[in-house]
Amino acid sequence: MPDISSLWTPTKKFVEESNLTAYTSWLKQVHGLTFSDYAALRQWSVTYPEKFWETITAYFKVIWHHPYQSVMSTDPMPHTQWFKGGQLNYAEHVFRNATDQYPAILFQSERHPLTAISWEQLQQQVAALQSYLLSIGIQPGDRVAGYLPCIPEATVCLLACMSIGAIWSSCSPDFGTASVMERFEQIEPAILIATDGYSYAGKHFDRMAEVTALSASLTSLKKIILIPYLNKSPETKGITRLVNWVEVMSTPYKELQFIPLDFSHPVWILYSSGTTGIPKAITHSHGGVLLEHYKYLTLHNDVKPGERFFWFSTTGWMMWNFVNAALLTSATIVLYDGSPGYPDMNVFWQLAEAAKIHHFGTSAPYIIACHKSGIRPRDLFNIEALRSIGSTGSPLPPEAFDYVYDHIKKDLWLCSMSGGTDVCTAFVGGCPWLPVYEGEIQCRALGCDMYAYNENGEPVWDEVGEMVITKPMPSMPVFFWGDSSFERYESSYFDTFPGVWRHGDWLRITARETLVISGRSDATLNRQGVRIGTAEIYRAVDTIESIKDSLIVNIELPGGGDYMPLFVVMRNGFSLTAETVATIKQVLRQTYSPRHVPDDVIAVDDIPYTISGKKMELPVKNILSGKVLEKSINSGAMKNPASLEFFKLFRAEKFK
Repeated sequence: MPDISSLWTPTKKFVEESNLTAYTSWLKQVHGLTFSDYAALRQWSVTYPEKFWETITAYFKVIWHHPYQSVMSTDPMPHTQWFKGGQLNYAEHVFRNATDQYPAILFQSERHPLTAISWEQLQQQVAALQSYLLSIGIQPGDRVAGYLPCIPEATVCLLACMSIGAIWSSCSPDFGTASVMERFEQIEPAILIATDGYSYAGKHFDRMAEVTALSASLTSLKKIILIPYLNKSPETKGITRLVNWVEVMSTPYKELQFIPLDFSHPVWILYSSGTTGIPKAITHSHGGVLLEHYKYLTLHNDVKPGERFFWFSTTGWMMWNFVNAALLTSATIVLYDGSPGYPDMNVFWQLAEAAKIHHFGTSAPYIIACHKSGIRPRDLFNIEALRSIGSTGSPLPPEAFDYVYDHIKKDLWLCSMSGGTDVCTAFVGGCPWLPVYEGEIQCRALGCDMYAYNENGEPVWDEVGEMVITKPMPSMPVFFWGDSSFERYESSYFDTFPGVWRHGDWLRITARETLVISGRSDATLNRQGVRIGTAEIYRAVDTIESIKDSLIVNIELPGGGDYMPLFVVMRNGFSLTAETVATIKQVLRQTYSPRHVPDDVIAVDDIPYTISGKKMELPVKNILSGKVLEKSINSGAMKNPASLEFFKLFRAEKFK
């Protein structure tokens, strides 16, 4: 493999003070286990999964209200049972960290200055909501749905539901009514908690019409709790069973209680993107995500008590759940509601300075956008407290790695990670013992028996294959809501390699056991018999200054041919010229191969994205392949549905 020098190497002090070192020291002291390096530790964790996960429960002092009978059943995925008989409560592990030494939450929005919420305030609000929910008969297993922006009240709702065993599920208020209905109708919520609107990019969006429609359509609702966020007195005409958040917060309460729940009791329901069909209602367990979040946030992200943990997200993306999980580590979580580009691209770096953020989480497109905008945070802001940057959502290209170290901070741990809604964590990501190499993810996570498989179901090394997981993990879904036969669950992950979880990403495991993800395998560019990951195209195109964004698909044509167009959005002040097209083709040919060169380069005004910020390659491919638009895409699950009209017209013109 190429001799690539590391961009960052942890100091001896960094390694010695890491949470991972503390855990391995405990393993040596309590269990007599020693490991020469991270690779040996991870191999032990996947060779002996029962022992590994049991040590996680012991090391993090999990509170058992009823002891478990066994760690792990012998049932194959997805039917493996974990810690059968054991009872616990996720929220109890959050509130045992309550302290007056530092706040629980720091919150800022486009309309609100940076504000601290103490642990005492958080506990009081959760107790009041808990008391209200119990008073109206909410029981373990009932569903509570949130239609909320990323505000502290949403965290209060999540924790209150956890504490009594109600099952939480949320959508961001920028989701359209039809998209929200597709999600919430499946789970029949007893309670809807919503805001009257939200602000984004300096504009106010009233959502009372949507709240009214949801309250009328969701026949399972007992109550609608309204949080006045955009206006102090929103118009509520036409909504029955309505109660105001202020009234809920005035509910008398005693001490916050935590109902013991089975390890496998559902904690929340997350959803697949829903862009090409009804979203899968992915259901996780209290115990499964509790152990996973302790493991990942503490050992892989190295989050320590009192540190400030930020990850920009909406309540409709699993990273919001992950942000709130940082409360398990006794960290202060930092929440932001608004646009990352308003009033300009410096807003998050200003927040990093003001909130003294230690762990800054974002997406690969945001880092790329900062790079292309010429943002130089280290020259403009005091970000001395910052010690790690996390990136997820899509592959982070090599030049983005360079940008982080050249223009954000030299002495910084860059933790590119990848996992997803399916497990509400990362399969691959950071390790405080290992160096960071350009364009590569540091490691496979502990307890994750991951490989790259070829088409024959055989592991391959240092070449691209399907990302697979060969052994169960506690945070895998307990089921999909409404999928009692497990038919949809099994078809989602186990239809390609029997008994093996296929995640849907192209993966290369290098000789040094770092990882490179080449994009989604279901959006593969099968070019003249050779599989190309879309991330390779984007990496090359992103190096061209005049291009703001791009999307590529490959269409199989009748007779065995194919057509691969590249759609590009030009930056302000630039247009797509013949010279630019030639540059694109030259860069792709020189960087990769002639097969990577598109047949056409077409300028568009906008690239379609899901609300959670993922490029919609497969729906565009479906449209260009001639599938009916309504069957190819659910516009309610999109950030910018109008962008699809171009592709519909392009299809009609190109293939008439």
